[in-house]
Amino acid sequence: MVPRATADAPVTRYEGELEGARYLVLVPENWNGTLMLWSHGMYSLAYPEPERIALTSQPTTESYLLEQGYALAASQYRTVRGWSIEEALTDQIRLHDWFARTVGPPRRTIAAGESIGAITATLLAERNPRRFAGLMTFCGNLAGGAAHWNSGLDLGYALNTLLDARLELVRITDPAANVSRFTNVVQAATANPQVQARLALANALAEIPGWFDATRPRPPDVAEQVFWQGVWDRFYRAGAFGVDRVALEQRAGGNPSWNVGVDYRRILAKAGERPLVERAYAEAGLDLGADLDKLAKAPRVAPDPAAAGYLARFGLPLGRTPFPVLTTHTVADGIAPAAHERAYAERVGPGGDLRQLFVNRAGHCVFTASEEITALRTLERRLDRGHWPSSGPTALNAEAAGLAPEHQTIFDAVGEARVTTTPAFAWHSPPPYPRALPF
Repeated sequence: MVPRATADAPVTRYEGELEGARYLVLVPENWNGTLMLWSHGMYSLAYPEPERIALTSQPTTESYLLEQGYALAASQYRTVRGWSIEEALTDQIRLHDWFARTVGPPRRTIAAGESIGAITATLLAERNPRRFAGLMTFCGNLAGGAAHWNSGLDLGYALNTLLDARLELVRITDPAANVSRFTNVVQAATANPQVQARLALANALAEIPGWFDATRPRPPDVAEQVFWQGVWDRFYRAGAFGVDRVALEQRAGGNPSWNVGVDYRRILAKAGERPLVERAYAEAGLDLGADLDKLAKAPRVAPDPAAAGYLARFGLPLGRTPFPVLTTHTVADGIAPAAHERAYAERVGPGGDLRQLFVNRAGHCVFTASEEITALRTLERRLDRGHWPSSGPTALNAEAAGLAPEHQTIFDAVGEARVTTTPAFAWHSPPPYPRALPF
């Protein structure tokens, strides 16, 4: 490990390996004493290992924080891809200890993370409360790992029952063929109104929205909404039927997912996508009650108890932190639905020190740097003042809009390019998470 100053700013860069885990630490010359320890999201085994170690979600967030005097640190973990929370919890603490020895003890450490990394950051904070002053998450799967994987099982179960998809839901023997069947069924469904309706039902059980394009409002047309649900499925949900699922079961020692005793009629009744399902069934002339009866009668999947226990140990935030927590979520996220936030808030309870922000946009972790920076500022004010500042959408958007133009962009997954947009904080009340564990 050789620290060095970067060419364009007085920042010292540390990179190396701790017990087999690569790490990256950036410390500005004007360090303000605050360290942000970042936990990355889950990298799929279906894709190559990323070379860059992420320190924030958006690159320009990183540059802004360094300019403001924040030190940034992240481990890539010994196991980079897959459900590697077990290793992450150890590797991040090792890095935190290394930072204190090498750079100096931080005045304040904020645990932060996105997507599955939000679970990691939250578990770090819950299990090591003396190390952290605050917790900040973006697009987090905070209902927990079991909730996340159960939602994939529910999606596949409905496709098998209603569309004869013939998917292996657990103990998958041929992941590539299984993913191919899944994507083919979803793609074919968009050509037939009756099949569209059943796809809409399957997706509603997993709270997958009919909105994908971050540059446009949610479409009003049923067929277009179901089409975008299918895009979420094919490009972001296929891992539940492929190598990521296989790797999870190998790690957990069996199948951690189940739908024994699940009442799908009840799940649909409280689902945020229920209006879309009802419209789709009405337009297709189908009997929704009859299909719900089929779901109720089909054979169910039971978990392996030890595997379910593993996923609880390394994937279930309890909502217990002795310090402030700020979460931020887009309202239409097909990977980690905003309903995760409601499940987490219910665990925290009314006496918890939690503030939740929402951005009126589609996409998973599709935030501008200005929105991320404004969220951090909100948390910092709480830490400095001892109470939460006013955080209504109007004030938040005005603050975010005042940041530089380079902080006002998002990645447009449809156009595959970065585009300029405006801050979009909004009031939002997410529906209950379909399969959150009772707590």
